[in-house]
Amino acid sequence: MARPSRNIDQLLISAALELLPSAGTRALSIRQVCEHAGVNLGMFHYHFKTRDTFLRNVLQQMYDGMFSTLELEVHRQPASLDSLRAAVMTLACFARDHRQLLVRLIGDALAGETVAIAFLQNNLPRHFGLVVKFIAAAQRAGEMRRMPPMQAMAFLFGCAGAPILLGTAASRSGILPAVLVEQFETTILTDAAIALRVDMALAGLAPPPAKKVKTGVRK
Repeated sequence: MARPSRNIDQLLISAALELLPSAGTRALSIRQVCEHAGVNLGMFHYHFKTRDTFLRNVLQQMYDGMFSTLELEVHRQPASLDSLRAAVMTLACFARDHRQLLVRLIGDALAGETVAIAFLQNNLPRHFGLVVKFIAAAQRAGEMRRMPPMQAMAFLFGCAGAPILLGTAASRSGILPAVLVEQFETTILTDAAIALRVDMALAGLAPPPAKKVKTGVRK
């Protein structure tokens, strides 16, 4: 018997990525995915067997694509501080591009959804570890203020990424008036706005200026 086309599994994954931002991992049904992809339910079971296996594949493919870009961007930079900036920019832009899904995913994890919890547990340490590595390297090179690397990372992501996720959550909930939603999208989510916040955060983490040594002859 001929093996079904390999494109079917990707059709299902693409359909899930379109549906997950609104449904989340808790509410998404395989029947929804199959209907959206135009794929027979039997083909889903042929390729993925179970719903949890499928969702893990969907989320991991999305994350691995970002992480490959992250590694490429940071390793092409000439200095540790440049690598750190590239890493934070890549992660913040990823958060912006997938903000609806990430907010839904965090909500699902907080509600106890095992697939969402496992995804975050398995992948957060990967990019956090890379960022901490570059923070430590920048500190050793004298390019950044000395402090616990996790404290520096919290400051960086608080400036670069938190406005994206918090603003998205507030927009989804309906608590923001339309005028603020429009301003959020035009002044917080652009590449230029993200770059500005990253640069301001890195400036705030710069080493303090050296103290001037007073010289003179005491009378």
